[in-house]
Amino acid sequence: MAPYNILVVDDSVFMRKIISDLISEDPQFRIVGTAKNGREAVEQVKLLRPDAVTMDVEMPEMNGLDALQRIMAEQPTPVVMLSSLTQEGALETIRALELGAIDFIRKPSGSISLDLYKVRLLLHEKLGIAVKSKLRTTLAAPPAKPPLTPRAPRPGTAAMKPPDGKAGPRPEGATHFEHLVAIGTSTGGPKALHQVISQVPQGFPAPILIVQHMPPNFTKSLAQRLNDISQIQVVEAQEGDVLQTAKAYVAPGGWHMTVYRDSSRTYRIRLNKEDPRSGHRPSVDVMFESLLAFNELKRHIVLMTGMGSDGARGMLALKEAGAVTTIAESEETCVVYGMPRSAVELKAAMHVIPQQEITPKLVQAVIP
Repeated sequence: MAPYNILVVDDSVFMRKIISDLISEDPQFRIVGTAKNGREAVEQVKLLRPDAVTMDVEMPEMNGLDALQRIMAEQPTPVVMLSSLTQEGALETIRALELGAIDFIRKPSGSISLDLYKVRLLLHEKLGIAVKSKLRTTLAAPPAKPPLTPRAPRPGTAAMKPPDGKAGPRPEGATHFEHLVAIGTSTGGPKALHQVISQVPQGFPAPILIVQHMPPNFTKSLAQRLNDISQIQVVEAQEGDVLQTAKAYVAPGGWHMTVYRDSSRTYRIRLNKEDPRSGHRPSVDVMFESLLAFNELKRHIVLMTGMGSDGARGMLALKEAGAVTTIAESEETCVVYGMPRSAVELKAAMHVIPQQEITPKLVQAVIP
């Protein structure tokens, strides 16, 4: 089989050389071209039609985010971002994933670093996923509206985000509830979570637990971004957090997230550094399995786009333990149809539906 053609985009000659050499060490990839800024990247994608692109963020003339947006609009192509370890770099990476980047590689020590050799195998893995992923050349359908009217906000609170895009004040949730939602996702997850969480109505009468396979620092930025575009509160989970309705908890990178009930019968978050499960920490299966004992709750379980099978067995166990709703994202909207496929093959999913139908299904199930 002919090798996959890769375009390397970086404003540093040094980094273009290093990245190109690293990629070329795997015979399934061939460097078809390079670009030194976003404007050149857009032109080269149209001219060379590569199978995938590696894209730096900070570049002159046109930065990586603007180039990514143009590429997705004009010539959709799988893009793997190169991200710095700074907080700003993490926020930019989350934005890139929302715009359609398949995944990202962390630069170990800034924008020009010989340490990039340390992530050679990861770079090959991400590119392997990218060249086999699905990118739709048509615009996605607008998100479906929830079929039921959300509860009215309490006096003095904002029902929607203000025009500046920042989330307004939201009422405190309740610590006593009948329903609980748990979501697992991986590759393609930030964009899917943007779709699903942004449509959850204010006053949603259940806590939402989220495991997204992502390193430390990036999960904090993901939670901040989701909070900015959502009508519910979204936070990176911390040890001992009390679960509340109308609030979503993102598992921090590098930690398993589970739920326990304390002596006052209050549901809380517990974090641990136990061994990764199937290569992941946080693990979706670990989070799902921690919910098995809570038969008093109406549990609603979701698996979305991602490589591998994490979460499928946990979903099956919850289905057998009486979960009210189990949802697998359908292949048509998955960037990578791995985790949901595994759930479908195990017959763990009661509903197999496209991404834009997930929130309406949850609203219908949770809000009486």
